[in-house]
Amino acid sequence: MTKKPVLVILGPTASGKSELAFRVANLTEGEIISADSRQIFRGMDIGTAKPSIGMLESTRHHFIDEKEIGEPFSSGDFAVQAVERIKALHERGIAAIVAGGSTLYLEGLLNGFSALPPANPELRARLMDELEKKGADALYRRLEAIDPQQAQTLDPTKTQRLIRSLEIIEISGMTVTSLQQSAVAPHGLEFIVVGMEMPRPLLYDRINLRTSGMIEAGLTEEARRLYDRYRKELTDGSINALATVGYRELFEYFEGITNLETSIALISQHTRNYAKRQLTFFKNRLNVEWLDSPLSESGIAELAEQLCCRIS
Repeated sequence: MTKKPVLVILGPTASGKSELAFRVANLTEGEIISADSRQIFRGMDIGTAKPSIGMLESTRHHFIDEKEIGEPFSSGDFAVQAVERIKALHERGIAAIVAGGSTLYLEGLLNGFSALPPANPELRARLMDELEKKGADALYRRLEAIDPQQAQTLDPTKTQRLIRSLEIIEISGMTVTSLQQSAVAPHGLEFIVVGMEMPRPLLYDRINLRTSGMIEAGLTEEARRLYDRYRKELTDGSINALATVGYRELFEYFEGITNLETSIALISQHTRNYAKRQLTFFKNRLNVEWLDSPLSESGIAELAEQLCCRIS
């Protein structure tokens, strides 16, 4: 088995990591390990910015279109299976390039998971009761006061991780951040971790353009198909994947809560918010070498060549 390092290309959404990883994979005749928690689901294509059909046909991408919406697949599952696939590729002399922006997927793969305490049903019930009576904002402010780094990585409107974070703190007496920082990944792989970075206004412009492009490519129609198929699950909130930015805003449009123009504007806004949380997480929790994201064809080609040299 080769001991060559594994290149990891991460960054916020719309930072160009997928294209760069594709170039590196082509140059090394390698395969891509997708670290995107939504691209693994079939039927969520435009809204998750999956690689094009041409890219998928020319280079093997792992963890894309491997699950049906609603099938369970956790960050822990990804970490275990990604290591297995990387080692299998190395056994065959094939380079593995990890690319994506899902924070917990990447943290689990690179750092492993600390021994977080199991769920406490009584405590969870109390926190859920507080959530119902006081609202998510009150619980989020509590987490901010105790573990600001963890709070910065959460979407305050998504309460599952918020409740779990507070539960961990009460059970263990330690912050989630400190517990995760003490984790050690035992797999023996060596990673070179680079992050794509660009000025925030430019990144936000790219996000706005991407949203417009998704709408033109048929995102509204894709979301409608998902809405019609999973309307019951949307009502009871039983499928977390359907709460993804880009879809949930259009679901609200279908329900008559917003108009289409507002929904599209919210997709851009929420994606910008998500990108900010990604950057906060990566800079606080992972050891990343930050590089300027290339903005030209020649710049992408040049950086891809440089990265190839580092893993060859």
